[in-house]
Amino acid sequence: MTSLTISKQTNLQAALLALSLDRDSPQPLHAQLTEALRALILTGRAHPGTRLPASRQLAQDLTVSRQTALTALDQLIAEGYLETRIGAGTFVARDLPHLAPPTTLAPAGPEPQGSRPLRPFHPGQPDMALFPHAAWARHLDRAWRHPDPALLALPDPLGWPPLRAAITAHLSAWRGIACGSGQVVITSGAAETFELLARAAFRPRETVLTEEPGYAPMLAALERAGLHAQPMPVDGDGAILPDDSAARGAIVTPSRHHPLGVTLPLSRRLALLDWARRKAAWVIEDDYDSEFRYSGAPLPALASLEAGRTIYVGSFSKLLSPTLRLGYVVVPPALLNAVRAPLAETGPRASLVPQPALAQFMDSGEFATHLRRMRRIYGQRQAALRAALERHLPGRLIASPDPSGMHLVCRIGPDLGGFDDTEIAARAGAAGVTLRPLSTYWTDGTGPQGLILGYAGFDAEALEAATLRLARALPAGQPGSAPVRA
Repeated sequence: MTSLTISKQTNLQAALLALSLDRDSPQPLHAQLTEALRALILTGRAHPGTRLPASRQLAQDLTVSRQTALTALDQLIAEGYLETRIGAGTFVARDLPHLAPPTTLAPAGPEPQGSRPLRPFHPGQPDMALFPHAAWARHLDRAWRHPDPALLALPDPLGWPPLRAAITAHLSAWRGIACGSGQVVITSGAAETFELLARAAFRPRETVLTEEPGYAPMLAALERAGLHAQPMPVDGDGAILPDDSAARGAIVTPSRHHPLGVTLPLSRRLALLDWARRKAAWVIEDDYDSEFRYSGAPLPALASLEAGRTIYVGSFSKLLSPTLRLGYVVVPPALLNAVRAPLAETGPRASLVPQPALAQFMDSGEFATHLRRMRRIYGQRQAALRAALERHLPGRLIASPDPSGMHLVCRIGPDLGGFDDTEIAARAGAAGVTLRPLSTYWTDGTGPQGLILGYAGFDAEALEAATLRLARALPAGQPGSAPVRA
């Protein structure tokens, strides 16, 4: 039996199970069934040559008597729609020349749109061509071919314990954070993490300090939780803590501010932690890509300096793949029960399927090897992009130095006078290049002018070609002139 035959047979079985007979209708059940089967043949859902279930099985599936099923089948055999084969059963007749071509039902809505390939310089995306597919497949197969009995039991709402232990070891080695695996909570990513913390650490209408500019999904999560976000301005040394604030917490990206890329110096870190101790407030540390540092020694994580008032947030989206939908949060012991309560109520949103494979991947040392490899490659790509900008766009886009991360922040140079960042992004988009205007990262859209160029997801050749396309799309303007519209 071919796969096409099996497919047709399966589709017919599904169509038969979907038949609805009205037992309150004055029309007999056998007549209703005859009409329904005839309609399946006329519309092409029952293909010629497809075998029907035996009358006993058909009666059982439709909850009718076998005599009702036999009467309907006999009528369609008499009309020539069905044919019997000795020892084989009843089939849709192959030769139905009087029938019109099968009609195709028009779809009730739009067809799903497939995902489009990312274009340079889309920020924040790892290069999925470099994902360790073979190693990942091996660990996934090993975890689920003969699963641990605990994987088939009621899942722990905080996540798969071996993965939580592996994350603990990773944070100790890479970020100097000392914590117990019982403090690690697995989430489905940043959005769930901030929603969870908004419920667990704060009460509605409380104030939380957030960086300006900041991470839009995080601000949306705070708004959904009924919290008030008080902006903290960001300068060349990161977030500036207000002199006096009644806030109950602060959310910061100290290792690498999003999106400006600046690092919070030790003096401001200590001041922030001292404020949290004095005010009994929580500091949420969003450490989203600190592993990708290309020069200089990284400053310690806030959670390594003060564990009691710091909540550490991490993710695998940029380290491995956003399709894994896995993140984590390290919660101080005093907050664990408050975090567990909503998770126990709703159940875990992070899929359990990849968690044992990821735990094995980390325990094997392959995860650390992958990070070191990506750090080397992404560093080379940043250098390639900077060189391409200097060759093709001197005086037009000026990249700020950045010892880490996955994107560059570029200022608009004097040779592009009269153009704003949204206009440049629009021209780039028409040329097949993705740029993010820096000004739109401020909540009111009036931030300083600049552009975000991601490089991690694209090799040096693609970055060179995209930079050349961008250069051709951006003619030099005259300083002080009005913006030129495309």
